[in-house]
Amino acid sequence: MRNSRRCFKATVGVVLGIIAGLSISPALADRMQKPNIVLMFIDDMGYGDIGPFGSTRNKTPNLDRMAAEGIKFTDFYVSSTACTPSRSALLTGCYADRVGMGGKVVFPGDSRGLNPSEVTIAELLKEAGYATGCFGKWHLGDHPEFMPLAQGFDTYFGIPYSNDMWEGNTRGNPLTKRGPYAPLPVMKQDRPIARVSDGESQALLCDAVTDAAIDFIRRHKDEPFFAYVPHSYVHLPRFVTPERAKKADGDVSRAQVEEVDSSVGRIMDELEKLGIAGNPLVFFTSDNGPASFLTAAPLRGGKGGGKYEGHMRVPTLAWGPGKIKSGSVCSEIAATTDMLPTLAALSGGKVPADRIIDGKDISSLFLDAGAKSPHKTLYYGFEGVRQGDWKLVTKSNKRNLELYNLKDDLGERNKLAGKHPEKIKSMLALLKAHEQRVLSEVRTAGKAEHPVTIIALGDHSLPTLAEYRGQTSFKAVVQPKPQFNRRAKRPVGKER
Repeated sequence: MRNSRRCFKATVGVVLGIIAGLSISPALADRMQKPNIVLMFIDDMGYGDIGPFGSTRNKTPNLDRMAAEGIKFTDFYVSSTACTPSRSALLTGCYADRVGMGGKVVFPGDSRGLNPSEVTIAELLKEAGYATGCFGKWHLGDHPEFMPLAQGFDTYFGIPYSNDMWEGNTRGNPLTKRGPYAPLPVMKQDRPIARVSDGESQALLCDAVTDAAIDFIRRHKDEPFFAYVPHSYVHLPRFVTPERAKKADGDVSRAQVEEVDSSVGRIMDELEKLGIAGNPLVFFTSDNGPASFLTAAPLRGGKGGGKYEGHMRVPTLAWGPGKIKSGSVCSEIAATTDMLPTLAALSGGKVPADRIIDGKDISSLFLDAGAKSPHKTLYYGFEGVRQGDWKLVTKSNKRNLELYNLKDDLGERNKLAGKHPEKIKSMLALLKAHEQRVLSEVRTAGKAEHPVTIIALGDHSLPTLAEYRGQTSFKAVVQPKPQFNRRAKRPVGKER
């Protein structure tokens, strides 16, 4: 950590040395030491869904540019295969099980949420002098004590949980024994201003979130800021405008990926337009593996379920002109839990010393060519472990064991368990020790005493998002429901 901080300070020290004789205010000099941070967290995007990671189906020129001018992480992991646990790990730097947010996702009106006693990235950066904003999908509890404004964010615009938890979902809310969902609210600060009750509103979510993030960046361009942009795209159900569908040759999933790419480009362009492109750090990653019609190729697996690479290895890029060497590729192990200590190191913030933080400072991987990961071992929840090129996957309460060598078998097709019993034994011991260590040091989730939904069931008094934005003159194009190959137990369609 000391070396990474020394490297970063040396980088900005050159700049500060230049401006020292130019009568620049101390406030500006301080700003130069605190990079403006944008963290984009995409929903259900797979490893192979964007150009830098091999997609030829989806056109992603802005992400291609981000990779060409920044760094691509080939071995970057989330800590869960589902939305809520993954987001809790990102924001707290802790395994979801450690903060009581493992297992199932939270639903509208759920009593469970991220405990306000946890320290988030936003709280850490706010204490370090940053303006903080969250734009997009929250999904860490929808009661006031769990929401962004109570978790370190000054500004919030977005939806409190997944876009499939809406009136159009006929499967219903599990909390009400599959009764209908209440209207899905669009929040501005701590109050609902609109609802997502039609396909047109779904189709406008990405643009609405991007607009709010850009407005925040403009308002805080003269001070250090942290913009967390957890898009609800490309989570099902997928709706897009006719224009987006046409550009993607009618392929709605492709259209959504390309709209996310457009959002990235708009934000990067705005940073350059405002003259702060020499001082941002923009991070792009996903919350778990891909859902239907998207792909983790060449990896095995997708959203939910097991612990193969495609479930938890996600496409990750970082862009920082003047800080990150253009066209860099990092194949060292890193994870979303590392973001909190890393951003603390880069911003001068303080990692909480009164609790266990599972992530590690990986700032050297961004800033130093040839730096090595602080991770000797990576855990896939309690069901898998990686050490070097070796990976152990467990099933059926650790009775069914699969061993792979990722260097020779990235797609995890060649089981080696029978050939390396000692390797199995040592890695299983690591995994069991990790599970015992985490479960012996668990903190509790927050619990609301009287849980209710933000908008009452059947309340349509608020305008739809399309009405709120004055965009009601189009008919949204929807992704058809996937047809399943019963034998292969996977969707049939355009997944590649």
